[in-house]
Formats: sequence, structure tokens, C-alpha cells
Amino acid sequence: MTRRVGYAAGAFDLFHIGHLNILKHAKSECDYLIAGVVSDEMLRLTKGISPVIPLAERLQIVSSIEFVDEAVAETVPDKLDMWRELRFDVFFKGDDWRGTEKGMRLEREFAEIGVEVVYFPYTMTTSSSTLRRALDALTPSAERSAAQA
Repeated sequence: MTRRVGYAAGAFDLFHIGHLNILKHAKSECDYLIAGVVSDEMLRLTKGISPVIPLAERLQIVSSIEFVDEAVAETVPDKLDMWRELRFDVFFKGDDWRGTEKGMRLEREFAEIGVEVVYFPYTMTTSSSTLRRALDALTPSAERSAAQA
């Protein structure tokens, strides 16, 4: 019997239920799940953001999730480079990528090497972007409180 290896990549910053849902669903579709935790440098390069939680801590958090068999740092911008290193059979992504230019390009590139792309429903109730905005909104008042103490 052939082992089906899956790969789910993400920043996994400010870990929340949406992240857990992706990993849980991904594990249900493969025998061995590798979670790619996007490095701080790649987040700055590709999304223009700095993570709140450093890479080493995000790797520790993600590797502790029961659905994850292995957590690796994703230090390259090209998912094909990660495939060359890890040789996974299926790539998991939130369905917010479905139908986008990036998503369609990814599907074409992976189809050429026999990797299936599987989308999972995006968790609408929580997102890292929303949490980041909430933290930014709280920061000025927290700084004021600290200055007054």
C-alpha cells in the first residue's frame, strides 16, 4: 500500500481555529501530514508582514498538534522547491486561493508533476489578519496604560 503524503503550508502566526481546521482536514486526506511553517523572512518577502510569534515558537506549536506528523520551516517562496525537498503527493490550501491567479498557477505547476491540490473551506469567523488588526488597535491603549503605571 502506498503512503499518501500531504503538505499544508501556512504562517500559523497567532494560531487559531482556522489553522487547526486546515490541519485536521488535511490529515483526514492523507497518511502522513507535513506542515510547512513559513519563515519570518518569507512572510516579510511574500506578504510584507512580520509575524507576531517567531518561527521557532510557531514550529514548536504546529509540531505539537496531534494531526501533524512533521513540521518544517518553509524558507523558499516557491512551493515547487518545497516539493523537490519533501516529495508530497497532495498540497492543501484554504479555499480563499481557489480561482485566484496564484491558485490556478499552483494547480497547473503541481498537475505537471502529479501533485493534487485540495482546497478546504476558509474559516470565516477567525483569521490572522483580523487578529492582527485587533492587536494593532489594542497596542496604543496598552502603551498608554504602561506609561501611566
